[in-house]
Amino acid sequence: MNLQLGSTGADVSQLEQRLKDLNLYTGSVDGMFGGGVEAAVKSFQTANGLGHDGVVGPQTWAALFPGAAPPATPLLGAPVGERCLALSGAFETSTGFPDCFCGLTGDFDGMGMSYGVIQWNIGQGTLQPLFSDMISAHEDVMANIFHDNLDPLKNLLSSPTEAQLEWARSIQDPIRHAIFEPWKGLFLALGRTQEFQDIQLAHAQIKQQLASALCQRFGVTTERAFALMFDICVQNGSIASDTDAQIRTDFAAIPADADPTEAEVARLQSIANRRAEAANPAYVEDVRTRKLTIANGVGTVHGVPYNLEQQFGIRLQPFAV
Repeated sequence: MNLQLGSTGADVSQLEQRLKDLNLYTGSVDGMFGGGVEAAVKSFQTANGLGHDGVVGPQTWAALFPGAAPPATPLLGAPVGERCLALSGAFETSTGFPDCFCGLTGDFDGMGMSYGVIQWNIGQGTLQPLFSDMISAHEDVMANIFHDNLDPLKNLLSSPTEAQLEWARSIQDPIRHAIFEPWKGLFLALGRTQEFQDIQLAHAQIKQQLASALCQRFGVTTERAFALMFDICVQNGSIASDTDAQIRTDFAAIPADADPTEAEVARLQSIANRRAEAANPAYVEDVRTRKLTIANGVGTVHGVPYNLEQQFGIRLQPFAV
């Protein structure tokens, strides 16, 4: 597993502390691999004759922690659906696995509040069922987190949507849309529980089913294809008929004797480009960058570099959901 810009978690905290001990890093130990950590890693690499890329791979880890095994991501052994969920979650929240399950944003888009790995929200009514399921299945966990704030949350869930939106806007800065405490901390604590992560995984299954159907519809068969279709379902909803026609025209131009792997990538690139072109004009290039990163297996999204195989175990091989 490589640790790099955008990585999060306990391994990053361990890295931060080691860099602090070496007087290379002066920031907080918060488990967030940001620019300060990257700069410290580059300084360490330069001083030790290592590749000057700011990525903590096996060689850099071994130099930082002699004799210690490099961290291994649990994602590599997870089902493909979970790996693709983590990828889209990283795009949606700009946070790596597993902290992407805690992604929390305010009313920047008129949806009141968005939360979770793929940003379910209040305005569309997609977030409330997750809270309801959590209260129904694990009320003890909810009580241990929310305490006196649990009853107001329960009452809120039975209110009309407009009242729910009004409440969400009342607990955040109206300009920056940052959620106020204590609610920010409460929701982050909830997102770190295995119980609520499992509920998020369960609610993501409907989008995985839609992604599988899209793969069948366009005859693409690899894990990377499933990741692309899942991300389309998360960010864009689906693929309309006019876009479908454009994609099929592109497919017809792929030589019949093309290498199967190259042909699959060409199909994914067509899907990525055509779906991006169908997006809101303000977001076309953002969607294109995100989708082509999946189609090509590598890329940079919102300043964070991605390698799907190394970070998420998403490969150009047949998938099974």
